[in-house]
Amino acid sequence: MKPILGFIGLGIMGKPMVRNLLAAGYEVHVYSILARDIDEVIKDGAIGEPSNGNVARRADIIITMVPNTPQVEEVVFGEDGVAAALGAGKIWMDMSTISSLATREFAERITAIGARMLDAPVSGGDKGAKGGTLSIMVGGEADVFERCRPILEILGSRVTHVGGNGAGQVVKSCNQVLAAATMAALGESLVMGAKAGVEPAKIVEVLSAGYARCGALDIRGGQILERNFAPGFMTRLQYKDLGLAMELSKGIDAPMPIAGLVHELYKVCMSQGNGNEDHSNIIKVFEQMAGIAVQAAGMADK
Repeated sequence: MKPILGFIGLGIMGKPMVRNLLAAGYEVHVYSILARDIDEVIKDGAIGEPSNGNVARRADIIITMVPNTPQVEEVVFGEDGVAAALGAGKIWMDMSTISSLATREFAERITAIGARMLDAPVSGGDKGAKGGTLSIMVGGEADVFERCRPILEILGSRVTHVGGNGAGQVVKSCNQVLAAATMAALGESLVMGAKAGVEPAKIVEVLSAGYARCGALDIRGGQILERNFAPGFMTRLQYKDLGLAMELSKGIDAPMPIAGLVHELYKVCMSQGNGNEDHSNIIKVFEQMAGIAVQAAGMADK
């Protein structure tokens, strides 16, 4: 018999993830701070609940997907939170991207009440969430991971157990440092090429076929040329995630000069009020410095 699932957090990522679980035949109880988000997935077959605690009382495995460490702590350990309804046999799986240090502390608190925890942050953005092709990096005990693997494999095409509690968040920080630095380098290179007089679409075409090919190009290259910064992954979340990596690096004396610089560049995006745009909007920082906008031929006439 399939376990009953709970899902808390129905944003850009959460809603399509819930829909994939429903399509796979799972019973899913949901809660979000926005009633309209609950109503949307109820139409797809989810069961709405009035609180975080109610979700946990109804479910065997509870998944959280919320923005940051304070929100996770509130959802789980706050009033009528998940923790109050946990006990032996239940699993809390946090798929948010939060502090690895806090994650280890949360796992200890969950273990003390007799339940189990996995940290399972994801990479792949809204496209991966919709297609069930997320990359999922999982921290926690191996037997708990195996119990949850069938669920994770519905949500992602690559599911990897990377170590104990907190390890999933460490690997996610590695991912975010590389992803953010790559996006910044893409923006810088496109601005340089466009300023030198080369058609940006030709640059994207060539780079996409050579050694410089990367996820940033494959997923966002064409949209940058179209000036489409609708969020697949919000700038404010990229900025937050780089901050988590910097926090981790301080505790282990790992120098992060590139991540530090990119973090500051994303701070510029934030200061300009673009936090809710896609994180590819870092190109605007380079555009402003160079005095040129990168766009496909003919876009200026539209």
